[in-house]
Amino acid sequence: MEINQILAGVYEIDNHIATENLNQGIKIYGERLVEIKDKEYRIWDPRRSKLGAAILNGLETFPFKEDSKVLYLGASAGTTPSHISDISKDGLIYCVEFSPRMMRDLVEVCKQRQNMIPILDDATKPKNYMNIVQKVDVVYSDVAQPKQSELFMDNMRLFLKGDGIGILMIKARSIDVTKAPKKIFREEESKLKTAGFRVIEKINLEPYEKDHMAFVCKLNF
Repeated sequence: MEINQILAGVYEIDNHIATENLNQGIKIYGERLVEIKDKEYRIWDPRRSKLGAAILNGLETFPFKEDSKVLYLGASAGTTPSHISDISKDGLIYCVEFSPRMMRDLVEVCKQRQNMIPILDDATKPKNYMNIVQKVDVVYSDVAQPKQSELFMDNMRLFLKGDGIGILMIKARSIDVTKAPKKIFREEESKLKTAGFRVIEKINLEPYEKDHMAFVCKLNF
């Protein structure tokens, strides 16, 4: 079985991407575990993770390091945050989730991972968690609601370090089901640029996610 490192903390194993498991023997979402040379890797399912889909579709800007601090908005049950937790094993992932039902699953994941902090709150009200979250290297947002870009920008302004990177997963259908997704992507990009953000990379997430696009951004302080 061949293994190659393709990004910081991300590996390719037999045409699949994977991260080294922070907690050997423990699965998070039923993913396959693979052992190679006394290390265990978790196969990263791109149909369950938009970041995984973006990587497979050629994402070049990868800001996650071993000691990165990450603010993750829309953490859901913890699938993608757990892979970031593998990569940023000496960092911290602040996981904001609005749904109490999802939070129950997320808390169970965080119990097994010292670098993941669950926060039950509303990402549209970032001042609510200002006393918990410190300045971060990465703001990652995957919140399916009409004001996706606005809440992303608000959190970027409050929490991002000067040289930090933001990753915004835009779900077109959550913004307006009557408009063509391409038009929505153009409009959201325009919003970001008008507000002083620089879009450094755009990745379409098809075929893994329909009508989704990843925007990688910097804030021009």
